[in-house]
Amino acid sequence: MRFHKFIWPAIWSSLTICIVILSVSILCKLYVSPPSVGNSTSISVKEKASDSDKIDLPIIMYHGLVKDKKLQNQYFISPDLFENDLKYLKENGYSTITMSELIDYVYNGAPLPEKPVILTFDDGFYNNYLYAFPLLKEYNEKAVISILGCETDRYSLIKVNNAYYSYLTWNQINEMILSGHVEIQNHTYDMHTYDHGRKGCSEKSGEALEIYKENFEDDIGRLQQEIIDYTGTTPNTIVYPFGYYTEKSESLIKEMGFKASLTCSQKVNKISRDPQCLYQLGRFLRPPGKSSSNFFKNILEN
Repeated sequence: MRFHKFIWPAIWSSLTICIVILSVSILCKLYVSPPSVGNSTSISVKEKASDSDKIDLPIIMYHGLVKDKKLQNQYFISPDLFENDLKYLKENGYSTITMSELIDYVYNGAPLPEKPVILTFDDGFYNNYLYAFPLLKEYNEKAVISILGCETDRYSLIKVNNAYYSYLTWNQINEMILSGHVEIQNHTYDMHTYDHGRKGCSEKSGEALEIYKENFEDDIGRLQQEIIDYTGTTPNTIVYPFGYYTEKSESLIKEMGFKASLTCSQKVNKISRDPQCLYQLGRFLRPPGKSSSNFFKNILEN
């Protein structure tokens, strides 16, 4: 009786311990991280999901539209060719958007059309108003025009409307903004030049940061305030003259509140929810001599 009294509790205790050990072993196999091969697969899935979240965004760069064939070059194409571009995009399911719509997508998750594209005009020539604006209204499309403040101020005073050399006036700019077909962005007040070693609004070689910052902020800030005062809108994008930018210029525009920057690098942009993807965006220069089909297929299908 003493044997039974002491041996059975010992046996049950041993069985209980075995059951606990077995249970723990099973649970560990279920919950402990799988070997390195499994981890690699998990990361790959995450990467693929991240890639699928990115959208391709082509941005097209125009400057002026002129009818005289003798004056057409890589920066000035015919109004008819621009109209053919609009037709091609519409027929192939592309939708034109503004920089504000793009920024709203990245920052706030606002929806974008399935096949977005941005059309940009640099410098703010009067012929943008004369030829491009009526076509944008006719085809119900949008474009982003980046103006030079000094030229807009000058032509607002002299009121000379010449298709070949004049620039936009503030009245014309306001008319286009109110239509909903045109967005205005900042192309600097007067830094669209090669001035004493400065290329566009980039810093000169050896220029002290304090001096560069003062010149940069004075010029771009001046146009920024003028656009606010004259139109009631606030540009959110800096369009670098000649596409020149540096680490310093990128840092400064972010301090000034710009949400995006446009360069002249020819690439299709990969847009994600990361705001950093909005800086140093590339654009394709639209030259003459190519049909709309050839031009866009080369960009959109590669």
